[in-house]
Amino acid sequence: MLSQNIPYTDLTFFDLLAALIVLVAGIVLAKILTGMFKNGLKKTELPELVAEFLSRFVLALMYVAVILATVSTLGPDISSVVVGLSAVIGLVLGFGLQDTLTNIAAGVWLATLRPFDKGEYVSVTGYSGSVNAVGFMATELLTPDNKIITIPNKVIWGSAIENATRMPTRRVDVNVGISYDTKLDQAIQVAMDLMKGNSMVLADPAPAVVTTELADSSVNLQLRAWANTSDYWGVKGDLTNGILKAYKEAGIEIPFPQMDVHLDKE
Repeated sequence: MLSQNIPYTDLTFFDLLAALIVLVAGIVLAKILTGMFKNGLKKTELPELVAEFLSRFVLALMYVAVILATVSTLGPDISSVVVGLSAVIGLVLGFGLQDTLTNIAAGVWLATLRPFDKGEYVSVTGYSGSVNAVGFMATELLTPDNKIITIPNKVIWGSAIENATRMPTRRVDVNVGISYDTKLDQAIQVAMDLMKGNSMVLADPAPAVVTTELADSSVNLQLRAWANTSDYWGVKGDLTNGILKAYKEAGIEIPFPQMDVHLDKE
């Protein structure tokens, strides 16, 4: 049975079975070796993002080796397979090689120059999320609501990248409006007391309150407090909730937009 030829080819079923075994065994071996390589990189001082990129690069090379080994197992007379592969490769070279090489080169630069590391929160091309991985062709971002966003490397490399977590500290801005009848000095003092009373707000740089706009229905203030990057959202929530409560207790009005409509009777 296994020695019989496959219709329209000079290959036997045994050749096909042997090639399948080589393919499966090669894939398993490639993953094991890549895992060992990745574990070895963890013992070095390489950033996690670089180690992840190198591991994917090695895995891709091993997959190429496995494919070549699988094809060679089929024997010397595999002209039809070669023709098929040549057609596929020709299409890839004709339509996608330029973009492919650009994405790979951009991925190398991203992993080398590291405008972001794995786990850092970035905004690029209108998308935001934590860096999950940098692959050959694309970078993966993980959004706060657990969605994966895949962006081509060349797009990222050619765009402005905003890294929100690279620096150890960040400034927390909270906007609030007060009535024009409110004593400005009192409102500023209440906000300053709120920020200074928060243990996560840093004393240096010192917190501040600035007037940002004289709007139609309110005088708009901005609370500016510095905090450790890891405490950013905690401080943001505390100050947002706290200023509402503090102003209510102090009798300071936070107005809402109003419109006076006058009807003239003809």
